[in-house]
Amino acid sequence: MRKLKILIKPLLVLSLCFASTGLLAETLSIINQPENSTDGVLRPERGMKMQQVKADYGIPLNINPAVGEPPITSWVYEKYTVYFESEYVIHAAVHH
Repeated sequence: MRKLKILIKPLLVLSLCFASTGLLAETLSIINQPENSTDGVLRPERGMKMQQVKADYGIPLNINPAVGEPPITSWVYEKYTVYFESEYVIHAAVHH
């Protein structure tokens, strides 16, 4: 019984400490930020075709020719560059 009393106080203190950590949590809400960008820049998503990118995002400022095998092409827009493998988007990187 005495061992139980010795354990109750530390357990009570620990449980109060853990219970209070939830009170310190903050909620971060991000409004109107596109899902595919951490910088707030809406850009093409992986798997889109070149024709779809051009229709949705317009004509790029510069088109770099295909390099390598498989062919990798890049289209440069004002705020990002889109990389294609053959005709599909593989990545869109925001300029810094």
